[in-house]
Amino acid sequence: MQSVPRLITNFIPNLYNLSLTLDRPGRTFNGIVTINGTLQPGNESIVLHAKGLTIESVTINGKQSEFATSDNDELHLTHPGINAGPQIIVIAYSGIITDAMHGLYPCYFEHEGTKKELLATQFESHHAREVFPCIDEPEAKAEFDVTLTTEPGITVLGNMPIKSQTVENDLLVTTFDRTPRMSTYLLAWVTGELHRKTAKTNRNIEVNVWATPAQSPASLDFALDIAVRSIEFYEEYFDTEYPLPKSDHVALPDFSSGAMENWGLITYREIALLADPETTSISSRQYIATVIAHELAHQWFGNLVTMKWWNNLWLNESFATIMEYIAIDSIHPEWNMWLEFSTNESIVALRRDSIDGVQPVQTDVNHPDEISTLFDGAIVYAKGARLLRMLQHFVGNADFQSGLKAYFKEFAYNNTEADDLWNAIAKSSGKDIQKLMNTWISQPGYPVLSASMDGSDITLSQRQFFVGPHAKSNRLWPIPLNSPCSEMPELMNEKQISVMRHHTTPLRFNVGDSAHFITHYDDQLMQRLLDEVESGNLPVLDRVQLLDETILLARGGVLPSAALLPLIRAYKNETSEHVWTMLHATIGELKKFVEYDKASETKLRQLSAEIATNEYRRLGWTAQDNESEDDTKLRSTILSMMLYSEQPEVIKQAQNIYNNTPISEIDAELRPLIISAATRHGEGKIVDDLLQIYRDSTSGELRQDISVGVTSTRIPEKITELLELIQDSSVIRPQDVARWFVYLIRGRESRDQAWTWIQDNWQWIEKTFSGDKSYDDYPRYGASALTTRKQLDEYKSFFMPKLIDVALTRTITMGISEIEGRAELIERDGPSVLKALLDL
Repeated sequence: MQSVPRLITNFIPNLYNLSLTLDRPGRTFNGIVTINGTLQPGNESIVLHAKGLTIESVTINGKQSEFATSDNDELHLTHPGINAGPQIIVIAYSGIITDAMHGLYPCYFEHEGTKKELLATQFESHHAREVFPCIDEPEAKAEFDVTLTTEPGITVLGNMPIKSQTVENDLLVTTFDRTPRMSTYLLAWVTGELHRKTAKTNRNIEVNVWATPAQSPASLDFALDIAVRSIEFYEEYFDTEYPLPKSDHVALPDFSSGAMENWGLITYREIALLADPETTSISSRQYIATVIAHELAHQWFGNLVTMKWWNNLWLNESFATIMEYIAIDSIHPEWNMWLEFSTNESIVALRRDSIDGVQPVQTDVNHPDEISTLFDGAIVYAKGARLLRMLQHFVGNADFQSGLKAYFKEFAYNNTEADDLWNAIAKSSGKDIQKLMNTWISQPGYPVLSASMDGSDITLSQRQFFVGPHAKSNRLWPIPLNSPCSEMPELMNEKQISVMRHHTTPLRFNVGDSAHFITHYDDQLMQRLLDEVESGNLPVLDRVQLLDETILLARGGVLPSAALLPLIRAYKNETSEHVWTMLHATIGELKKFVEYDKASETKLRQLSAEIATNEYRRLGWTAQDNESEDDTKLRSTILSMMLYSEQPEVIKQAQNIYNNTPISEIDAELRPLIISAATRHGEGKIVDDLLQIYRDSTSGELRQDISVGVTSTRIPEKITELLELIQDSSVIRPQDVARWFVYLIRGRESRDQAWTWIQDNWQWIEKTFSGDKSYDDYPRYGASALTTRKQLDEYKSFFMPKLIDVALTRTITMGISEIEGRAELIERDGPSVLKALLDL
């Protein structure tokens, strides 16, 4: 695709003075922006970004100037005699407020029977240009003076504290303090009816959590505590003070992403910030805590120090992801965050990164339409975080932390590239970090390390691991082996090595799951590990890792999928909640083989009950006094496995709870399961009742639980009704559409209808989401659920003509590989899995 020129090479802004009048009822805004900056030598005109704006007048240095728009959202400004050097540009313009959840948009809510709205901004990645002319590139850092004129009687929030606020001509005029140097995508404001809880850090930084009046004051407390403690943790960990005088956290009713790190004014989905002290589940509190810690990490990684261009997006997102675990592990050590890391980030990274065509962590970006494709949570967030975890383990936390401290001191308020960070950590550790890390971030995929034993000789070899069709690869990686065996080298750079071993303890690699590779042990080495599992001697994290890696090896054809069955039984005495999460996933891995074979499916259901029954008897359906949080979370996993067994007494108990307990009072840990069981085994009226509760509720968590449960219906007419409801924004908010779609397409009974729906309604999806980060969710989630050759052909026929859309190209290409790989796997391993199940 044609590269878009970088406008900062033409004009460098220093200061924006932005004055906007927001006409919320009229859905318009009017603005005047004054830009102080420098025209670079060799240029005779100034080029800015502007999109969808009506430009009314332009002056440059007090002289009327001509202006014209062109492709690539460019606004060209000219007047005779303009020379390189300092310039003062004044632009008067207007724009339209639309429902697209980027630029400036409304958020809808209802309070005490009255429909109300907030106005909010979302400028990442390149949407500031939709609200004011600017150089909309991360390297174009500048200071901002912002004045907003709004309706009176509302809260007005910006990046900085309010400098002055007056009422003029029945309008509220709010002027904010000047911001520090920052990128345009971090500028933000929120206006409307809000309430807050407030606290201060130990260094007197004001921290506020805001929500609409539809949300209870008590739901703000948990987030406030996490935000204060996270800021205090980061200030100490980075040895760098939080750069602003306040930190606002705002729960928005409508928000496309989970959250956005606007400097000093972080915005969230309500479900990612608000926690009811009585009903919010442990899992949801952990999610909220990590989201807050992630966004606050960005106040340093991304905001204080910013990538020069979007190819280094991972400098923001990978670091914020690893830091959320480091921070919350310190704040809540009882949560075992590194086990959470291995059962979340590690799994999604390894599965996505095994498909041919996946992007590397660091990816070239030549056009703004490509930027949204970078926000692949499995790669730029999860894989990048695994690589940084690998680096932290490789150099040690002390040197890792020292390098970060030096990095912030050297590059505060500036822009960086990867080598700037590697150099800082190389200086603190004395190790060649650049050579190690650049290979990992620039290459897609990861290696499988094959380990075989012949007497005392251990042979290790590496090759790129793939699931599904793939081109030949000769890529090699410097692999940190992380083995407790002292004879093993620290790094393996070669394709193959041999090592003489003098110990008899079971051989392991990647201990602590701290590097981005998987290991294929030969039969005798694997048997020794399974013996350790059965005897209870293998640590929890290693037990999790062994299950996940075996699933991957089966997907990639390195092992037969039937090998998962004896592996599951080796874990029959398991007690860890995190390991049970992986056992549940292992049962789930086998479900695709038995969908069309009733006898084998019955055997798999029996196996699920067989391994879960002891824990089911121990835990029951009701939380015990003073039980551990792990047991509270484990109960939902065990009950899910028992409900899958379809034992009548288990289903009846779930139905009894549903029928005799108000939805809002069902244990939040179990509520999605209970609703799903009632819906799946009940009448259509249950769907109707749940949808009414969904319409009436203001609780993000309850609404999410209902969406999980109600999409479990087996009734074709109700599935059709749910799919039709997706386009009704008065019921299902656009921010939630992808979630409803993925639940429906992944359900066996609803898959075909959901797949037909996406094809029939693609024009609506394109119109509604094409400018949004969620746009490629639809071909991605579609591919994640399709399993047959017929569906593969349909996917190709429908999506291949859309490959010309750069926002979808990679996702579609990978989707084809993913479906083809799944179909091949079922054809290859299906007969042996069915036989093994029948032989149980």
